[in-house]
Parts: sequence; C-alpha cells; structure tokens
Amino acid sequence: MSLKNVRLEVMQFLEKDVDALMEKYLIPIESIWQPTDFLPNSETTDDAFFEEVREIRELAKELPYDFWVVLVGDMITEEALPTYESWLMDVEGVNQVDNGGNGWSKWVKQWTAEENRHGDVLNKYLYLSGRVNMKEIEKTTQYLIADGFDIGTDRDPYKNFVYTSFQELATYISHNRVAKIAKKNGNKRLAKMCQIISGDEMRHHHAYSDFVDRIFKVDPSQMMMAFHYMMKQKITMPAHFLRESGDKISTAFEEFSNTAQRIGVYTSTDYVDILQKLIDRWEIDKITNLTDEAEKARDYLMKLPSRMYRLADRMKVPENSYQFKWVEPATVK
Repeated sequence: MSLKNVRLEVMQFLEKDVDALMEKYLIPIESIWQPTDFLPNSETTDDAFFEEVREIRELAKELPYDFWVVLVGDMITEEALPTYESWLMDVEGVNQVDNGGNGWSKWVKQWTAEENRHGDVLNKYLYLSGRVNMKEIEKTTQYLIADGFDIGTDRDPYKNFVYTSFQELATYISHNRVAKIAKKNGNKRLAKMCQIISGDEMRHHHAYSDFVDRIFKVDPSQMMMAFHYMMKQKITMPAHFLRESGDKISTAFEEFSNTAQRIGVYTSTDYVDILQKLIDRWEIDKITNLTDEAEKARDYLMKLPSRMYRLADRMKVPENSYQFKWVEPATVK
C-alpha cells in the first residue's frame, strides 16, 4: 500500500475520535470570549465610549516603536486565516464534501472560527490606538492572503500536524510575551487581550499535539519520518511571504522577525525550545517498532536541539529598528 493510502487509512481510523477531541479542545460559541468583550462599547449613549478610546490612545503612547511593529505583524499573521483554512481543508483525509463533510473538516472549520477572533480583536484595537497606519497594514494583509504560502507540508496530514503543533506553541509564546510587555507598560486592556489569545493558542497546540500522539501509536515509523522531515527543512513561519506595499514578496518578514527577536517576543532560542518540548511531549526516545530508517530519523531528532542551541547562541540581531510603513514614528504628539 502506498504511503498516501496508509495516511488516508490512519486519518479515517482516527476520525471516530474527532468529535470527542473537539469537545475537549474547542469551546462552544455561546461560551467563548468575543472581541467586543475587550473593546469599548460603541452602543453606549453617553460619552463612555469616547473616554475609553481616549484612554486607549493615551496608553498607546507609552509603548515603544518595536512593540507596535510586533503587534502589527502578529495581527496580520492572524488575519491571513483564509489561507490557513484553505490549506488545511486540502489535507489528505479532510473531506468537506461528502455527506456534509467528515469529522476532520468539522475540526478545521471550528478551529478556524476560534482563530478568527484573534485577528478581529487586534485589528480593531490597532485601529483605535492611533499609533499605526491602518491602510498600509490592510495592504500588507491583502498581499499576504493573495500571495498564499508554502509551508512544505504538501497534503500530508502527518507533516501538517507537526507544523500546527509547532506553530500554535510559537504563537502562544509571541502573544504571551506581548501581553507581558503591555502589562509592564501599564496597558492592562491590551495585556488581558493578548493573554487570552495566547490561551487559545495553547489549547490548540495541545489538540494538534494530541493528533500526532495518536498517529505515533498506529503508524510510528512514518510519523517519525514526517517529524524528521519537517525539522530538517525547518518550520517556516506562516507569514514568511510578508511584504509592505510596493515591495517584493517576503521582503518584510526578516525585519519583522528581527524586531520580534530584538524585544524578546520570539527568538531563535524559542524555536529550539519548542522543538525540545515536542520531543519530550511525544516521548520520541521511547517510541518502539520503528524501521531502520525511522530509527535514524529519531537519532537525528534527539541530537538536533543541542546543535541548534549552539547556532542560536551565535546569532546576531540588528540593534537598529527598521522603519515600517505600518507604524507611525515612535514619538506621538
């Protein structure tokens, strides 16, 4: 049987558990937070809305330039959700057509619905802050969706679930660190907003990690090979094609990454930490019944973090801030 058919068979076998997994890892729409819970109430008939907006704009002046660059980049990454949903809907084993769609397609749709709130609340907050150029941000967002992405997973569910397990933890780290910086600067509203977004990301990380756990139990060698493949080629960030208006594809991503690293929101060391957490989470050292090729892949994975930590220690990050079109000059009048 071909590897593609084996993967499809495994996905069909695991599908029986998806409803229970959705109940475990996703929150009903009527219960979960919504963006308006963290934003000024525009329906009020008194001046409370305008007072809250004034407070947001005043507190925004206390946050440094690089912080806004990272917050904007995080928001744009979240707003490119249509790309991520369409990609996952095309993964082997995800059927959105027959009989109203299978369990996996229902997962993707409900996961997308939860993720959609993140870009929504951050977008509205940035608009109210007065610290950013929303039209330039909107152009970048449209470019990112139009350009799409290629994360090197093809339609392989094993590779895609490694990717999402990694990426959800990376976004947890980023939003959580942004929340801490906002709180340190006295911006409690923004801190709480980013903190609750990070909580969603951690829940989703646990879900995708659970999917991989289950695959390891039924197809350990090929799951190991998929993990090896993804880490050998390196995890590509979802916004790797990021660009500003008038620029070529991917030209803004490196500067955005440098900014995030410079203020400690997401660093090269974090990347290696995530890899180590996944190795520990899936107990890679204890998995049995591997082929010779998969054993070699396991050996590679076990040694990879120490090698990457040495490289991370030698990385130099530019000290000077890059001037993005997204963010107004650091001094606000």
